[in-house]
Amino acid sequence: MNNTERYIKKIYKKSYYQNLFCAGVLLLVIVVLGILMMTLGNTNYSLLEVIRVLGSKGTSGAAYTIKTLRLPKLIVGGLAGFSFGIAGHTFQSLLRNPLASPDIIGITSGSSAAAVFCILILGISGPFVSVFSIAAGLLITALIFVLSGRGNAFGTKMILIGIGMQAALNALISWMLLVGSEYDVGTALRWLRGSLNSVTVSDIPMILVTTIICGGLLIICNRYLRIMQLGDEYATALGAPLNLVRICCMVCSLFLTAVATAATGPIASIAFLSGPIAVRLTRNGKNALIVAGFIGTILVYAAELASKNLFTTKYPVGVVTGILGAPYLLLLLLRLNKKGEKI
Repeated sequence: MNNTERYIKKIYKKSYYQNLFCAGVLLLVIVVLGILMMTLGNTNYSLLEVIRVLGSKGTSGAAYTIKTLRLPKLIVGGLAGFSFGIAGHTFQSLLRNPLASPDIIGITSGSSAAAVFCILILGISGPFVSVFSIAAGLLITALIFVLSGRGNAFGTKMILIGIGMQAALNALISWMLLVGSEYDVGTALRWLRGSLNSVTVSDIPMILVTTIICGGLLIICNRYLRIMQLGDEYATALGAPLNLVRICCMVCSLFLTAVATAATGPIASIAFLSGPIAVRLTRNGKNALIVAGFIGTILVYAAELASKNLFTTKYPVGVVTGILGAPYLLLLLLRLNKKGEKI
């Protein structure tokens, strides 16, 4: 082994341990925030009380609060944040653009419009809303994909068409809120803001299965996705199955986004913020996919804790994350403009 090979191996090993340390710290933060979510609220419980209640079969007030209200929020919120995080990072990597996030290019707006249509126009609720929401998210994405056509500017066209589609869908949502029954408007608005307040145990199986299957496939495809960052020509020369990877990543990301949106509503900015933060933390971008998922979970947990404990008014979690995402979007656009880069 020559000196160059030793140096490369040393750099690779150092990067591996740095990324492993980063993931470990993020997992520790998730555990701490999860404990705080289970213990803090209108009624505070000690960690020992929470453990005792989770291990018992009682039906006391504490059992209802911890098992029926807080535990589903913890599980669904964590899975939704992880799903939004890895889906956002995958879209940004595929289209090689930090603006290519499901909540920027209209995918979550499609799911939201379908949910509002079900609640306000059809007057239905429950699992049917989730089914319509998932189907609409997939349909809108297919439409954006078809309208974008093909060619070298596919990524840019998809982003611009997605932004236009988002504006049209938001206008449709506003119209439905105006003409809908005043008794149902409150329900629709709570859902649109992205909230964990309506989460129940029945929401867990769908998002858990989707996260395991689609998240696992994205992790498998991630090695090829990183190669594709070098360009299609290099990726093809290195043996990456471009079309198969693109289709797999796109479909998995769509399902993750649609199912998470159906469970919690469109929690703003999670998909948009998680990827860039993960890339900065991992420096070379390796293992950024899983780190992006951890960042998404942390953002959801932190926003939920802040909305319930730091403000006199209890805001939906999506309002808090939206406050974080708006200035970052402006800074990103200013940075792109300063560098003279295209969207």
